[in-house]
Amino acid sequence: MATLTGAKPHPIYLAGRWVDSPDPLTVHNPADPENPAGSTYNATAEQYEEAVQAAVRAFEITRKLPAYERGAALRTISNGIRERREEIGRLMSLEAGKPIRDALVEVDRAVLTFRLGAEEAERMVGEAIPLDLMPASKGRVGITRRFPIGPVAGISPFNFPLNLAAHKVSPAIASGCTIVLKPPSKDPLTMLTVAEIIDSAGLPEGAVSILPMTRELGDRMVADERFKLLTFTGSPSVGWRMKERAGKKKVVLELGGNAGVIVDRGSDLDWAVKRVLVGAFTYAGQVCISVQRMYVHEEIWDEFMARLTDGARKLRVGSPTDPETDVGPMVDAAAASRTQRWVDEAVALGGKVLLGGKANGNFFPPTILTDTPVTAQVCSNEAFAPLVVAFPFREFGDAVRQVNDSFFGLQTGVFTNDLGHAWQAFNELEVGGVIVNDVPTYRIDHMPYGGVKDSGLGREGLRWAIEDMTELRLMVLAWPQ
Repeated sequence: MATLTGAKPHPIYLAGRWVDSPDPLTVHNPADPENPAGSTYNATAEQYEEAVQAAVRAFEITRKLPAYERGAALRTISNGIRERREEIGRLMSLEAGKPIRDALVEVDRAVLTFRLGAEEAERMVGEAIPLDLMPASKGRVGITRRFPIGPVAGISPFNFPLNLAAHKVSPAIASGCTIVLKPPSKDPLTMLTVAEIIDSAGLPEGAVSILPMTRELGDRMVADERFKLLTFTGSPSVGWRMKERAGKKKVVLELGGNAGVIVDRGSDLDWAVKRVLVGAFTYAGQVCISVQRMYVHEEIWDEFMARLTDGARKLRVGSPTDPETDVGPMVDAAAASRTQRWVDEAVALGGKVLLGGKANGNFFPPTILTDTPVTAQVCSNEAFAPLVVAFPFREFGDAVRQVNDSFFGLQTGVFTNDLGHAWQAFNELEVGGVIVNDVPTYRIDHMPYGGVKDSGLGREGLRWAIEDMTELRLMVLAWPQ
């Protein structure tokens, strides 16, 4: 059913059924706005209600599904995505504007995410706790076990339309929960295509629904008391407002960043340059852990900046479907226009453009700025664009303090061969993850991933997501005395 340009609209997946609606949704192609990538539908209020009621009913089945059935379903989904790798990757490239090489890597990661879900479903272990710590508690032992929390509301973003959605669907299935997923309106076709694979996995009707919907209907989902957990990935301003409206349900927020990287003296400069080029400019910087602020030791500043600028100049900007493309378009004209305004503001405040800095339609070239006041928006807010702002430093502790001078705290990269500096970074950086000798953009899908401060609440990564999607229950066994 996968939709490409010229095909009929892709139906939406409602509790095991494929349906349409009177509210068509056109999906634009960021690289070619005149030719849509396809179309689908927004769910109606009645269809949303049907999906939620089905999720509530299905939970009475999924919460009792044995581990081998949950594991088998997740492996079926993982294998199905692998079999349709090229198709899904091309579709993602068209509707998200993601270079095809990066799109195929995302498909491979989703294959892993669903496989990891199967493995975690089969090792949801508890523990025995000795309770005889005082005479009055003699002859007692505690046993813990995790139980699924209930129906889950998931909202996923445009920049990783497959794998960030997988990080909600896979742990929900693994833990025995049901889920209603709102995919991104900019690129919903990827997950609707994956829904075809989910539909073949033998899950109960209502276990999974994938419904594009308006923001108004999404707001209704956030406040709906029938959901026991809300998991959202997106912008901080939207996420924190959602938390205020979510009521008593548990909330997991994976929000934005303003990721820093520290390049210490004595680092392997070839490796650091190579990785910063990836970390700053992959998917046109539209990654919440994209390198945005860079702190380079003054002793290596000239050499490192020259190498980085030369490497960025050689990156190929072009069509996302071209395998040779390094940097594709931004998601839409508004994103490119905002980036231009922020660069222009930085220059007006005294910043210097070493490379790039001028939009071309939806395309923005790799951009490197220096001498930029920290009050400029490119320093203080999340750029979500292919730009990096560089600062020299003399003392390592000063670089750590500058990284911490941010509303955000998702991940930080630290290139250093000084073990003391690595430990100092780990102890002092106010972030969810410290990545030593790599960029903050690094992530593999079983690791705990999330931020502090305005960057979010809770952690993803299969094991940690399952902890949020389950409740710990204790049974105490007492032997009569």
